Amino acid sequence: MADHACDIVVVGAGMVGASFAARVASTNWGAGLHIGVLEASPFAMPDLSQTFDPRVVALTEVSRQLLSDVGLWQQIASRRTCPYRHMEVWEADGTGHIEFDCAEVRQPSLGHIVENALIVEALLQRLEALPNVTLLCPAKVTGLERLEKDGSVVIELADGDRVTTQLVAAADGARSRVRELCGLQLRQWDYGHQAIVTTITTEREHNFTARQRFLPEGPLAFLPLQDEQGDCHRCSIVWSQQSEKAKELMALDEAEFCRALGQASDHCLGEITAVDKRYCIPLWQRHAVDYVLPGIALLGDAAHTIHPLAGQGVNLGFQDAITLAEEIQRSLSRGLSPGELSGLKRYQRRRKPHNLGMMATMEGFKRLFESQAMPLRLLRNDGMKLANQLGPLKNQLVRQAMGLGG
Repeated sequence: MADHACDIVVVGAGMVGASFAARVASTNWGAGLHIGVLEASPFAMPDLSQTFDPRVVALTEVSRQLLSDVGLWQQIASRRTCPYRHMEVWEADGTGHIEFDCAEVRQPSLGHIVENALIVEALLQRLEALPNVTLLCPAKVTGLERLEKDGSVVIELADGDRVTTQLVAAADGARSRVRELCGLQLRQWDYGHQAIVTTITTEREHNFTARQRFLPEGPLAFLPLQDEQGDCHRCSIVWSQQSEKAKELMALDEAEFCRALGQASDHCLGEITAVDKRYCIPLWQRHAVDYVLPGIALLGDAAHTIHPLAGQGVNLGFQDAITLAEEIQRSLSRGLSPGELSGLKRYQRRRKPHNLGMMATMEGFKRLFESQAMPLRLLRNDGMKLANQLGPLKNQLVRQAMGLGG
């Protein structure tokens, strides 16, 4: 057994937790802090030399800037990223259609599609190089205790080690062990849908366009990928389906699945010529009633998960990381602890309304597009056509989605 002491402990070394640790540790004001990063699973990067990670993120400009601020964007971009400059959204059973183009908002792209594993690998390499960061892995949290005498938190690990810290930043995912141990309440419900994710090869090039088609059973997204040689015939898909239908699709062989996917996508890129291994993920919406306690802060999926139809989940987590770092800096500038409750409550006040707003918007879209009632079908089709014709409104929507303001 061993005892460790840190100023801040980040539980969870995924994209959100690792980016938060890197953000704090690489700043002038955070250079004097000792940051521990705990991860329950062994650090193991998949071999992506012959394939793409099936899990990708559509990085907004705000998220890309966070990675740039910690000195990683150029490294990630030199490996394998795909900017998307255009976006098309349409409904399967109607005439509603809307398009977005980066030129209309005077930006080089609307965002970047990047594989999760590439981001995590770059972040972990950055954390290993920072002298004020200690990586502990595997390190499974089994207990938490707050000491009244100084407000510090003692973390108990499965191997008997203990870590004492002023702040636990919990980024340990949707089934957060820290959230559970702290008794922070969760509101959640099952969408009754599962998301099929994989990488496909298409007959035609994607032309750096993200596509989303709303089907009666759920949305289907094609996210463009580009390999090191510049080939543009690969896409990452997220196909949300009712659970029973998802099981049927997962049971199809490769040729049958490609045919079904081609029909569902309206053959927007011609035939689907190949598909990688498929994964099926149950979809839940979750939101913590409170994100913080003295010495404890939830961020990313530990605080909230949403439907993937707009690809905003990880981007919300990156914004959590940015805001929590800002509030810690503010507390430190006032001579307070990183785990001071007043600073953590400011973090919650800033992030909770935005996260709830995005969750409500996604829930509204989901219900609007899955309804087959004729009045709603007419409303959404006419609404999409009208929005597509109103340039200022459309541009404001896309700038807000990119995090660039109205």
